[in-house]
Amino acid sequence: MRSLRLGRLELRRFTRSRLTRAALAGVVMLPLLYAGLYLWSFWDPQGNLANIPVALVVEDRPATVDGKTVDAGRELAEELRDREILGWHTVDARHAADGVNDGSFYLSLTIPADFSARLASPSGDGTPTPAELGVRVDTGRSYIMGTISDAVFAEVKDAASRTALKDYWDNVFVSFGELHDATAKAADGADELHDGTAEAGRGASTLNSGLGQAKDGTHQLAVGLGSADTATGKLAAGADELTRGLGQAEDGSRELGRGLAKLTSGAKQVADGNAQAYDQVHAQVPKLNKVADQVIPVLEENGTRLRSLAEAVEHGADLVADGAGALPGGVSQGAGQARQQAQQLQNWLDGNPDADPRLRSIADRLAQSTEGVTAGLEAASGGGGDAAARLQRDARRIAEIAGRTAEIAPTAGQRLGQARDKINELDEGLGKLADGSAKVEAGLGDAAAAGGKLTSGLGRLGDGSVQLTSGLSRLGGGLVKLSDGAARVDSGVGRLHEGAGELTTGIGRLTDGSAELSDKLGDGARQIPDYGRGERADRSDMMSEPVKLAGQVLNEVPNYGTGFAPFFVPLALWVGAMVSYMVLRPVNPRLLAGTAAAWRIAVAGWLPGLVLGAAQVGVLLAVIRFGLGMEAAHWAGVAGILLLTAAAFLAVVQAVNALLGPPGRVVVLALLMLQLTSSAGTYPIETSPGFFQAISPWLPMSWVVSALRRLISGGDLTVAWQACGVLALTVAVGLSLTGYAVHRGRTWSMRRLHPELAL
Repeated sequence: MRSLRLGRLELRRFTRSRLTRAALAGVVMLPLLYAGLYLWSFWDPQGNLANIPVALVVEDRPATVDGKTVDAGRELAEELRDREILGWHTVDARHAADGVNDGSFYLSLTIPADFSARLASPSGDGTPTPAELGVRVDTGRSYIMGTISDAVFAEVKDAASRTALKDYWDNVFVSFGELHDATAKAADGADELHDGTAEAGRGASTLNSGLGQAKDGTHQLAVGLGSADTATGKLAAGADELTRGLGQAEDGSRELGRGLAKLTSGAKQVADGNAQAYDQVHAQVPKLNKVADQVIPVLEENGTRLRSLAEAVEHGADLVADGAGALPGGVSQGAGQARQQAQQLQNWLDGNPDADPRLRSIADRLAQSTEGVTAGLEAASGGGGDAAARLQRDARRIAEIAGRTAEIAPTAGQRLGQARDKINELDEGLGKLADGSAKVEAGLGDAAAAGGKLTSGLGRLGDGSVQLTSGLSRLGGGLVKLSDGAARVDSGVGRLHEGAGELTTGIGRLTDGSAELSDKLGDGARQIPDYGRGERADRSDMMSEPVKLAGQVLNEVPNYGTGFAPFFVPLALWVGAMVSYMVLRPVNPRLLAGTAAAWRIAVAGWLPGLVLGAAQVGVLLAVIRFGLGMEAAHWAGVAGILLLTAAAFLAVVQAVNALLGPPGRVVVLALLMLQLTSSAGTYPIETSPGFFQAISPWLPMSWVVSALRRLISGGDLTVAWQACGVLALTVAVGLSLTGYAVHRGRTWSMRRLHPELAL
């Protein structure tokens, strides 16, 4: 606690005036200026390369290869401008040269006129020539510009080379594909040729077989034509006979026509008569049916009564006949009664006008007979035997008539009904007969017309038969000529049959050859690679860049500033420690003159510096994080290691100043130089000479740089813990040396009183 109080007193000394307070602020801000300005200026120089003006000269002219235009120069220029790696200015060659000379451009890139032609030369005739790019760079103006241009144009060269190789290999693979397709098409064509020849072989075989059958057919034709000639002669004779027969048939047909005309006339008369008979009968049938409908019920109802009357008349007539000879006294009375009964019958019939006419006729004759009998009896009674004889005959006749009337009367109604039915059937039959007669008449008319046509047809048939006879005669002559031609055709078909056999054999050999050709072309097509668009692009990429670097970045550093922060920040803290002890006293002289322990005096001199160092670390971290935007994997670790670094550096600077006094500032500066060169802040320590590799582990900045790299970018933190140990040990050593300096400072000597060098 006493050390803290003593340290606070040392700091309070600087708060007495404005100048001392400004000095403390300057001490705190100095590391920030050193590290912040460095990091700010070098934060991302690679990202600002697009601000460097460079000239681009495009003199390339497009080339044409296999109908395809190659404009590689224009495409390369567009690619460079699109990437914006440098500040490209497209100018001509003269302005580019002047710009490089006068410093307007750092460098110039020229794409020559034959750039596309040379890139396309592998696809054309002649010897391929590599393409060239012209670069002019003034390294005297900026050495680093040469390094940058080398890296940039190496990438441009590789990109152009990859593009050229890719196009070349793409053409090669396209050629493979085209060759494969052409060979495959040739194999398909050979296969189709094989199929065609096989089919042609089958056709030739069929042709040969057909020609053999044709040969047989032509032979049979020749023989048949001879037989046809003979048959044609017979046909001509038959046709002549047919002509004569047709003439006779035509005459008969005419006679038939005349007979049909007569028959038609007779049939017309019959039909007319039948129609009239039908009309008359049909007109009376309704009346007859009406009368029958009225009479039949009466007869059926009074048949028995009529029979009784007829039997009575018959009995009376018999009595008259039997008594006519003797003329009994009662004969005249009986005749009178018979006449009355006959008269009653007649009256009854008169009262029934629809009675059977036959019955009416019988009743009339009966009345006349009775009248005659009565008159005879009256004459006989007045005069002679002849009259009795006539009376007797008349009486017999009346008896017979009455007997038949008695027989008919009971069944008269039934018979009259049957007669009505018969008359109806007769009417129907007459109707059918009339229709049939009309049809017969019409049919005979049609037959007469057909007979006319038959006659005309027979006439034309006769004419045709005459022509047939003439044609058959000409056919006979033609068949003779055709027979001669058939013989020649038979001979020709025989020769064709022989040729078809030879053709079949030849096509068979052609089929075997085309099959072998198809197989060979198919094998060749399978051996030639066929690449699709995607596979061709993959193979072109592989052949244009056969070896690729599968890079894997661990603990990636995003920019230049982040990469150099582990180096510049501890450097700034060392400078801060140096400046701190330029304004602070490493050892308080008043305490040195007192009796305080040496370690307390050393700590009391170190604590004010530690306060300033912590302030420097806080300001520095705030600006780096929020001003420059740096990201760190372990911000707490970064803050801790920087505080420990400030403590260690302050302890070392304090000890050197306490031991050596003002000349110690030179030693502190020398230690700074040693640590800058051996801390591996820029290049790996292995690239430095052995001296620096040897002192690197013994200096604290080397550990701080390694620890900050892990804490900012990530990775194994072992080195961070090791750095903490080294820094803690450095703090202890520094304070111990300061304590030693305090102990030695309490002893005055001539050298101390009169130093050889004072700064």
